[in-house]
Amino acid sequence: MKIVICGAGQVGYGIAESLAGERNDVSVIDTSPALIANVRENLDAKGIVGHGAFPDILAEAGAAEADMLIAVTLHDEVNMVACQVAHSLFNVPTKIARIRSQAYLQPHWQDLFSTDHMPIDVVISPEIEVAQMVLRRIALPGAVDTVRFSEGSISLIAIECGEDCPVLGTPLGQLSELFPDLGATVVGVLRDGAIFIPNAVDVLYAGDLAYVIVEQSQVRRTLTIFGHEEPDAGRIVIAGGGNVGMSVAMEMESRNLASRLRLVEADGARALLAADKLKRTIVLQGSALDPTILREAEIGESDLMVSLTNDDQINVLSSAMAKRLGAKSNLALINSPTFQDLAKHLGIDAVLNPRSVTISRILQHVRRGRIRAVHSVQNGMAEVIEAEALETSPLVGQPLRELDIPDGMRIGAVTRNGVFIRPTGQTRIRPKDRVVLFVRSDTVRQVEQFFRVSLEFF
Repeated sequence: MKIVICGAGQVGYGIAESLAGERNDVSVIDTSPALIANVRENLDAKGIVGHGAFPDILAEAGAAEADMLIAVTLHDEVNMVACQVAHSLFNVPTKIARIRSQAYLQPHWQDLFSTDHMPIDVVISPEIEVAQMVLRRIALPGAVDTVRFSEGSISLIAIECGEDCPVLGTPLGQLSELFPDLGATVVGVLRDGAIFIPNAVDVLYAGDLAYVIVEQSQVRRTLTIFGHEEPDAGRIVIAGGGNVGMSVAMEMESRNLASRLRLVEADGARALLAADKLKRTIVLQGSALDPTILREAEIGESDLMVSLTNDDQINVLSSAMAKRLGAKSNLALINSPTFQDLAKHLGIDAVLNPRSVTISRILQHVRRGRIRAVHSVQNGMAEVIEAEALETSPLVGQPLRELDIPDGMRIGAVTRNGVFIRPTGQTRIRPKDRVVLFVRSDTVRQVEQFFRVSLEFF
């Protein structure tokens, strides 16, 4: 595919890295010479210094031959105009734009991005995506990461294996014998900074992060088997009353997810706005780094501290401070890869990566064919993909054990007519089955070839 990306920041670079690594023809535009130099030096992609909405810059990037334009600059208006220019002057078939301001996304303005007005095929709102991810984490204590597939009937959960994890040292193949009715499969393991696809004789060690694809009704039981029986968080403190924090608080109120909710916001005007909109949440104005404010929010009796400000350092430090002041657990929004690597050592239980969330949503629309969902894992080290099998597929008909499946791929679940199937060596995929796959990044090209007919995969 020929793809033009406007914006070479964390999200744009991450998308370019993923797509260029799969041998797509990628051009990246940014006004920053330093960011474009980074693209040219490290990626197999064309880098262009310029304004992403200017026709001559888009022409230089190859927009006339492009299959897709992805606009992810820091400015909504640049992203919107870039899509308009790509449509009006270059007839680019698919346009994706990141829109951060909620003013553009109100339901009564939903026709704004139609073909007759502002022709954007897919609108990505990082704030909305991140807020939904926060809510899923809050609703599922014990999971480091969680994403749903197949209309919510299947979940991917990332589970940290502690010293007291009951399944440590047990060959993974024996888990199905010990729990024959458990609809769960360990599809990937993060160990010492690297992801591998485990086989039946592999065992888990303390410190491993296990990625498990599981039937939704079995999620709680699976967490218990892995030694996680954390109670639901009833007393929660949110640091940050911006778009993400407000979205989370308002949704928590509507779902009754917390028996006691506090929100801390440093900006006076924003705190007043939050107090006006939130009906059952106590809003405190002050810094989340001020121990006095945190104590006023009763942090010592809280089950969870959620740090969602726009500053990574504040999120990291406030989360660590909350733990020291008595909070049972914490969750921090962190953009910087450096801080993400340090988070565990600083006493942070779980990290939200907005870059990964946004890239996952965009990749879902980049993948061609019968792709239903994509989730990027560990900054692109792997992907979880839900796809629909076609009749002509070599995947269809034969038992899975007879297929030449790449080592870097694992089928974690199959749904057939809405019914969950835990795959075994005897399982036969049928046409129209939904298949949920865990794919290591260095195997994506092999997977592309393997599924070139079956799923029209890429």
